[in-house]
Amino acid sequence: MITFALLTLLYFLPTVIRSNRGHRTGGIFLLNLLFGWTIVGWFALLLWALISQPLYCRAAVPIYYPYYGGRGY
Repeated sequence: MITFALLTLLYFLPTVIRSNRGHRTGGIFLLNLLFGWTIVGWFALLLWALISQPLYCRAAVPIYYPYYGGRGY
């Protein structure tokens, strides 16, 4: 059972990588489901997942705390 789970994860690895990079996953999931069984198709999807740029970039927004000089206003 563990082997089946690991092989399934390996099969859908391009979808998992693309999802973790902030992309929409509908298209690559469908292509992975249909063409992932071919070696060329799986490697093409993996390359597409690794090379493509995400739709948005996550960035930390700094929080500004004004300093009032310690007077407690």
